[in-house]
Amino acid sequence: MEIVQRPHRDNLVRWAEQRPEVLVLSADLTSSCEADGFRDAYPERFFSMGMAEQNMMGFAAGLAREGFFPYVHTFAVFVSRRPFDQVAMSIAYPNLPVRLIGFLPGITTPGGVTHQAVDDIGLMRLLPNMTVLECGDATEVEQVLDLAQAVPGPVYVRMLRGEVPRLFDPTEPMVLGRARLLGEGEDLIVLSSGICTEEALRATGALRAHGLSVGHLHVSTLKPFDDPRVRAALASARLGVITLENHSIVGGLGSAVAELMAERGIGARLIRLGLRDTYAHGASRQYLMREYGLDAMALVRAAERLVGEPLGIDEDALAAVRLETMGRAERTEDL
Repeated sequence: MEIVQRPHRDNLVRWAEQRPEVLVLSADLTSSCEADGFRDAYPERFFSMGMAEQNMMGFAAGLAREGFFPYVHTFAVFVSRRPFDQVAMSIAYPNLPVRLIGFLPGITTPGGVTHQAVDDIGLMRLLPNMTVLECGDATEVEQVLDLAQAVPGPVYVRMLRGEVPRLFDPTEPMVLGRARLLGEGEDLIVLSSGICTEEALRATGALRAHGLSVGHLHVSTLKPFDDPRVRAALASARLGVITLENHSIVGGLGSAVAELMAERGIGARLIRLGLRDTYAHGASRQYLMREYGLDAMALVRAAERLVGEPLGIDEDALAAVRLETMGRAERTEDL
């Protein structure tokens, strides 16, 4: 498994070269959000707005009204929580083509509750006209700009930064409203998103080795959420459905799946894995994923609940089916 260094930084520069209408806005987090390459390459198209996210949203809305495509870069909490009213009234209500690029989603930062966006998907899904996307690997980081640019209204993107694994083939495009099918099966259906997909791949491999038929879909479009492939998979679940997400189970992927199942009359049992109506705290990503049940072992335990018996899968078994380690001890990301 390839590890890509800062994939968004260089990709944004290449992608924007022939798109003079694309502008980038930053709120004093330019390098932290990998927008420094764009700033250096196209200084006349870059705006440093300082620590004033609410003003930045209104400024981006004005640029969009003048025919530009503003790409707002900041941490996910500073897109969704602090300037929520400005996003709602200045951007979503008039349906303007502003692209909100939110970094450090969920527990990808050790910065504690002030920096951990564990409710951003729920907030953005609430807004009419808003499309919500989440990147799960380096390939989707590179492909999401094309996807966002094709949407006529506002888009919120949960973006990854730093060292990002490449899970998906770059020749297989990220498609709006369509999940990636990572495995077919009908005993259990697993839906994962974001950084949780790598963990889910480890678990589904171990579960299949124990004789279970496991379907697995990676979800990158969280709104709109009516993918026929997802509906068919949910309807085929014999024992139940498990969702795994880097977000609160309230308002995120688990909620979207529950809503879809209820509306479509799908009567399978559903287990939602994620932050269970709680805030996290400052620690490494690996620790937080284990502590709050967002990792491969949490998915195995959920599968055991649906199967009704222990499967005898331990951490060693999961390590044996891991795609590949990063080759060194995981570093805590800087704020």
